[in-house]
Amino acid sequence: MGETRKLAAILVSDVVGYSRLAGADEDRTLARMRGLRSDLVDPAIAAHRGRIVKRTGDGSVIEFRSVVDAVRCGIEVQNGMVERNAGVPNDRQIQFRVGIHVGDIVEESDGDLMGDGVNIAARIEGICPPGTICLSEDAYRQVRDKVEEEFVELGEKRLKNIARPVRVYEVRIDSGRPAPASVQSHETKPTPPRLSIVVLPFANIGGDSEQDYFVDGVTESLTTDLSQMRGMLVIGRNTAFSYKGKPVDLKLVGRDLNVRYVLEGSVQRSASRMRVNVQLIDAESGNHLWADRFDKPVADLFDMQDEIVARLANALNTQLVKAEARRSERAPDPDSMDLYFQGMSSANKGTTPANLMEARELFERALALDPGNVDAIVSVAFIGCQMVATHTSDDRATRLAAAEALAIKALSIAPENARAHLCLGVVQIYTNRAVQGIAEFERALAIDRNLAGAHAWIGLAKNFLGRGQETERHIQNALRLSPRDTSAYSWEAFAGIAKVFMGKDDEAVSQLRRAIEINRNFHSAHMYLAVALAGFGRLDEARVAAKEALAMDPTFTIRRYRGDAPSDNPDFLAARQRVVAMMQKVGFPEG
Repeated sequence: MGETRKLAAILVSDVVGYSRLAGADEDRTLARMRGLRSDLVDPAIAAHRGRIVKRTGDGSVIEFRSVVDAVRCGIEVQNGMVERNAGVPNDRQIQFRVGIHVGDIVEESDGDLMGDGVNIAARIEGICPPGTICLSEDAYRQVRDKVEEEFVELGEKRLKNIARPVRVYEVRIDSGRPAPASVQSHETKPTPPRLSIVVLPFANIGGDSEQDYFVDGVTESLTTDLSQMRGMLVIGRNTAFSYKGKPVDLKLVGRDLNVRYVLEGSVQRSASRMRVNVQLIDAESGNHLWADRFDKPVADLFDMQDEIVARLANALNTQLVKAEARRSERAPDPDSMDLYFQGMSSANKGTTPANLMEARELFERALALDPGNVDAIVSVAFIGCQMVATHTSDDRATRLAAAEALAIKALSIAPENARAHLCLGVVQIYTNRAVQGIAEFERALAIDRNLAGAHAWIGLAKNFLGRGQETERHIQNALRLSPRDTSAYSWEAFAGIAKVFMGKDDEAVSQLRRAIEINRNFHSAHMYLAVALAGFGRLDEARVAAKEALAMDPTFTIRRYRGDAPSDNPDFLAARQRVVAMMQKVGFPEG
């Protein structure tokens, strides 16, 4: 009763960083907003036959009769803002984000609008870069041939509380008109976003045209998987494929698409093997940042494509974080994300107390600048878990409680953040809730199938449940997806630790040594290597490993280890008693 269902074009907008602007000068900001509404925004809405449904502080929900009207209104406002921001310092500029969708809505008796048509527009606006307009695929189809502006496909995006991913397009605003003179003396294009990349169509160099579908499939799947990673801006498949088969200047591609990175590659198939070569290029400088080769025996092509794409996505994620960390170190005035990437660089060095403390300090500085930085929130929580996992702290319960609160906070902001689910699972397995932890890891994998670490943590959780014989399989799944992961050393150690708890000391020694060869900065690997060597009767070597563990953390004691038991499983606790006996034998202090 009192409601009408209809199809409508919905535009949702808000001001980027409004709280910061108002906090700096509330009266001035409110006056500027009132002026913008009366002189620019409201006249544009009226000219394009829009109806203001509601205003929410700095945001608006507007209904239009057509998507064309909505887009033209958005373009008029955004172009007007370029002129009004000319000569204004960056930290005082008012910038709008605009999201547009067309869909089924419900109009209430009071004129308010409800339903997915509104929700999707709002979620698209939330991921829109400052000063731009983003459209859903449904809206794009209705407007693509009816306005002069170009469109850039941003790929499929997972939107909060929206069941299915939505393909999103950005309107390339005012691409043909020169910027105002007051702006031309500065930058005429926005700085490329962090973690922005285009995956150019891979080349088929095998000479067999029948392999083109496989090569194109690798490119498309990699584009899709990367676009689902949090914080990644990936140019869509249609735009990327416009470069197929053409000689390109990679720096020009970067400028045209406004991205920081370009990935190019090739696929070659012989009778029995498939080889994929890739290289990552800094689009600004043209420098090669990373190159790699993936060789696989020819098997089921779809399975091969999935595995190749998973490995590429994980390797690229690692390399892009490294590249952003290097950029951030050069920033004269680092912002919250700069500090986050620097923290990741420190954390990736290994879990020594010094590395963990340095990383935590950087993540906390990031949060001081932006308390809503979900990546930094999750990372602070992870650091707390790692301090407990490596027995470097006596305040175990406090650290885990704080980590759990942070993980829950992150999920309240971003419910579909796979890494936040992973972090909550880690907290749970270290607080005698391994079954719940495994469920969180599986939830993380449902969101991001390439999250290799979730497989490894499931393996460790199985050991806490007295099922260490299952751990190896999960570790191999993780390494198959990301064999050169920055965390691969810890995954190898998880497998070795499970072997220690099973009493298979000889196998444990080889796996723990493999973990140490990858990265020596993991206290637990050295500690359990000492235990495994002692159990294997090689006491002299065990005492050397114990000294290396203590050099890494001189505060470690058997007393602390006894108090850090993550599980009450009787089989696990019985095996742990044996571990303690070996620690005593090789010289770890009681404390």
